[in-house]
Amino acid sequence: MPQPDDECPAGLEGQPARHDPRPARPRVRRRTGAWRTLVAGLTALITGVALAEGLLIATGLVLAGIGVQLLDTRSEAAGGRSGRPPG
Repeated sequence: MPQPDDECPAGLEGQPARHDPRPARPRVRRRTGAWRTLVAGLTALITGVALAEGLLIATGLVLAGIGVQLLDTRSEAAGGRSGRPPG
């Protein structure tokens, strides 16, 4: 029975060699989905306030919050949520 720390040669074939002298390029992340979510949320929020519709206001607030979370670069650097301690 294989142990969890055993290396599987088949799983290592697709990975680059560790002795590669070229530095890896930084990943460019496109955030069009995050911007679209944020714009849709703000549009729903403004429309909900103008029409005095509570459900539309709530939807706008939720979508705007999701959009801001997707745009937050601090959560990527910390490896997760930046405002909470791990665990």
